[in-house]
Amino acid sequence: MTDKTSNQMWGGRFAAGPDAIMEAINASISFDKRMAAQDIAGSRAHAAMLAATGIVSDSDAAAMREGLLTVLSEIEAGEFQFSTALEDIHMNVEARLKDLIGAPAGRLHTGRSRNDQVATDFRLWVRDQLDAVDQALQALMRALLAQAEAGADWVMPGFTHLQTAQPVTWGHHMMAYVEMFGRDLSRVRDARARMNECPLGAAALAGTSFPIDRDMTAEALGFDRPCANSLDAVSDRDFALEFLGAASICAMHLSRFAEELVIWSSAQFRFVALSDRFSTGSSIMPQKKNPDAAELIRAKVGRIFGANVALMMVMKGLPLAYSKDMQEDKEQVFDAADNLMLALAAMEGMVRDMAARRENLEAAAGSGFSTATDLADWLVRVLDMPFREAHHVTGALVAKAEAKGCDLPDLSLSEMQEVHGEITAAVYDVLGVHNSVASRVSYGGTAPAQVRAQVARWKERLG
Repeated sequence: MTDKTSNQMWGGRFAAGPDAIMEAINASISFDKRMAAQDIAGSRAHAAMLAATGIVSDSDAAAMREGLLTVLSEIEAGEFQFSTALEDIHMNVEARLKDLIGAPAGRLHTGRSRNDQVATDFRLWVRDQLDAVDQALQALMRALLAQAEAGADWVMPGFTHLQTAQPVTWGHHMMAYVEMFGRDLSRVRDARARMNECPLGAAALAGTSFPIDRDMTAEALGFDRPCANSLDAVSDRDFALEFLGAASICAMHLSRFAEELVIWSSAQFRFVALSDRFSTGSSIMPQKKNPDAAELIRAKVGRIFGANVALMMVMKGLPLAYSKDMQEDKEQVFDAADNLMLALAAMEGMVRDMAARRENLEAAAGSGFSTATDLADWLVRVLDMPFREAHHVTGALVAKAEAKGCDLPDLSLSEMQEVHGEITAAVYDVLGVHNSVASRVSYGGTAPAQVRAQVARWKERLG
């Protein structure tokens, strides 16, 4: 492919070509070539519409469409020579099309502008990414469901402030993340539905005088409808911001789970064993098995958050319609999408491979006076004690157990009765961690039956 350095495709407005600095700052081909498939799809749909409306001949449209397929095959085969002098993917594709089919290539841009062209390409690209994230989230949720189902009745400590709070089940903890990622999935689907309007035909900013059929191109490209306002169509990037917003929340959820995996896999916790596939060793300490995949997922959130803020800053002060600032809309989105997909895939792999250490989870579940709330509830339910008094009595029993160096179930009945004389041996029924979790039967609770019901609900929803 020839380098068109002296014949810029935007015509004869300027007597001399831009110098090297201007060329470097103006060019976007180094990154927007990622949208080649979307650009060619949009151009093929536009060419078909131009022929259907009689704006170009059928033969010219056929030549354009076939030539564009040739260009696409060259790009996919790695044979295409991209030119910085041609600025962007649109001009690179059109120049190569002209090499292939000659004069008819010059008719392809009739009734459109690079402004609506790039807006269409970018929407198509973001839509494809939303579809990919949708699939990746479903795969991660299925991996979590498998863990939840296997450990629906395995007890473990539930934490607040990273302090032992009450016993829960492994399945319940896994299902908490299913709910989070389920909301991420709904945000992705909402964003896709909202952004699925076609900018093509808005032209530079005001529409076109040619008798184009915008419904035809919108349908051909899988959009629900054309964008209703040409100014908005070429200047809107909130679809990309919404993608980044959904990606940021999802990345935050991934980071929280990654943090737990880092803690749980430590020698101090030993709640889970991560597979060798998602761990590394130390260059100096042979005993180490580092949860590097989880740590890197935890770090990825910074890049994704940063992309969201960066694009918001690009867009915040722009008057309508298009400004060249908007060329800075893509690299952040590309980077965020890459890192989100990588983080989702890594997390799915870790979840599928990880082994929960049931014995360690159960041993930890009973520590830290985790059944204190069950004791207080028993005092209220059986002795008809006001909860505030029950809270006080339970606190006194915890202090007694702490002083003795034991847990609540290890106190004798006489020791308990020293604090409150009406306590009976029936209290021991609620002090076991299995009894505790089994009693939490309220909707959304940690009881194994509730966990299994939620697993079944999500399996049905995911299909």
